[in-house]
Amino acid sequence: MSDVEEVAAGRGTPRIPRKFLITYSLASFGLWMATIPPMIVSLPLKTDAIDPDPKTQGITLSIVLGVGAVFGILANPVFGRISDRTTWRFGMRRPWLLTGAILSATGAVTVGVSGNLAAVTAGWAVNQIGLNATLAVLLALIPDQVPTQRRGAVSGLIGLTQAIAAMAGVGLVSGLSEVSSAAALVVPSALALVLVTVAALTLDDRRLAPADRPPFDLGEFVRSFWVDPRRFPDFGWAWISRFAMFMAISLVLNYQVFYLTSHLGYTKHEATSLIPAAVGVQTVLTILASVTLGPLSDRLTRRKVFVLGSALVAGAGTAVLALAPPRTSSFPLFLLAMALVGLGQGAYFAVDLALVADVLPNKDKDAAKDLGVLGMANLIPQSIAPAVAPVFLAIPLLSLTGLSGQNYTALYLAGVLFAALSAATILPIRSVR
Repeated sequence: MSDVEEVAAGRGTPRIPRKFLITYSLASFGLWMATIPPMIVSLPLKTDAIDPDPKTQGITLSIVLGVGAVFGILANPVFGRISDRTTWRFGMRRPWLLTGAILSATGAVTVGVSGNLAAVTAGWAVNQIGLNATLAVLLALIPDQVPTQRRGAVSGLIGLTQAIAAMAGVGLVSGLSEVSSAAALVVPSALALVLVTVAALTLDDRRLAPADRPPFDLGEFVRSFWVDPRRFPDFGWAWISRFAMFMAISLVLNYQVFYLTSHLGYTKHEATSLIPAAVGVQTVLTILASVTLGPLSDRLTRRKVFVLGSALVAGAGTAVLALAPPRTSSFPLFLLAMALVGLGQGAYFAVDLALVADVLPNKDKDAAKDLGVLGMANLIPQSIAPAVAPVFLAIPLLSLTGLSGQNYTALYLAGVLFAALSAATILPIRSVR
């Protein structure tokens, strides 16, 4: 009897084995530990070491982040597709979990020991390939092994481990950076390698018989990522809104260290010691907004007002960053800004996913594929944001600011505009209230 039939027969919702929950949670924690803290703290410090000039260090970071994001975007669907077609007798997902974790750690070691921009960029690209390969395969375990009625719980678990890993990981790498910049890059990936390897070796895995392997059609694969916005305008507006929101968040998160040093006037040592507190405040408010406002939107049967309002709150936090007086060491103001960003971010993603689920073009046949298309709105800004950031950073500073170097006020005002665009593009959606 299937899971759906068991529930229909009154036997309750199928349980998820405890071993799966624990092992999967640890693997997810390790993955996010290797993904978020190095991007916020370790990589900016590494690029600062190879390019200490405040006039160009933001551009150097943008090059490394942008190249890595491009390879990450490509790796995610490619490794997912390869995993779907793997006929190894030990399972479909197992070899690619291991491969991704090894590639990630290899890239982190390369970045850690490199002393020039080309080597750091290449190492970061390998790291991003590995992390996105691992993510694609780890997420595939949910439809493989989790009953339909329990997938929301496991998805929530991923969000929880992401928040905890961000908060704990930033504290870890900030401390490690005081000892060794290489250790701050390598240790999170080494931890991920251990935890993902445990998951790969202990979790059950699907097996695909060679005769059942589907044919590969490159043209069909590429075309599947296009959802015509003229036929499905609500989905198109939702995609643009999420893209703009991720652009705003990417501009805020990726440049925190340089913002604290170049704009607020802290030393590198002070900045790395302050970042964990900011991430902690942001993470706590993200979690609170996620667990409260999502259910509230269900109760009120309203989505748009929550998504629109949360984008504006995140934009307000970014505006505080942009307008903070320079050279004032105003960390309380920075904490306030990050709190607003965290509140808006948590509320947005808690409700926006429900909104998107309501406007999917074909919920019965293409839900997973269309959610994958939506996922591109998350990933593409990670490449575009570092590419466009130098344009705003290069805008000449007014002499009355007393600053030299790059223009973080202009950069964060751009973030405000993206947040406003995210809010505005929710309004034309018609099929959801």
